[in-house]
Amino acid sequence: MSFVHSFAPLADASATRLILGSMPGKRSLAEQQYYAHPHNGFWPIMAELFGFEVTASYAERCAALTAAGVAVWDVLAACTRESSLDSDIVEASIVPNDFAGFLTAHPGIEAIYFNGAKAESSFNTHVLPTLSEAHAAIRRHRRLPSTSPAHAGMRFDAKLDAWQRAIAP
Repeated sequence: MSFVHSFAPLADASATRLILGSMPGKRSLAEQQYYAHPHNGFWPIMAELFGFEVTASYAERCAALTAAGVAVWDVLAACTRESSLDSDIVEASIVPNDFAGFLTAHPGIEAIYFNGAKAESSFNTHVLPTLSEAHAAIRRHRRLPSTSPAHAGMRFDAKLDAWQRAIAP
């Protein structure tokens, strides 16, 4: 088992929407990039929704998202996990990120989206009870289909459609 740590949020002061994952996978942690696994659908979906080239550099993709008012982060700051699978996260080891601080620093956040079931359940269990009334009142959307390659039971087009209906500008 490995104790893993996530990294800083991808956000700027103008963020209005926050997309939350659970914890970066091994590839993302190694590269220090959100959704770095080549088979993860996150960047292809975001490229479709926000009109940038999926082949752009990581810095350019991040800039395109922040320019669109989208912030990306993970619910967990740290946890113990053997593989990249959410199902391998040891529940008792979960340390959530500082959402009170983040939401205070980003007062324009109007909506929170969850990239998969673990992000939503971890937020509801470990974060929501700690938030102020104002922060807890931020609109939360039901989880969206995970963009992870481990969620192979849904075709890319169906994932794209679900994300488009929820978050498209």
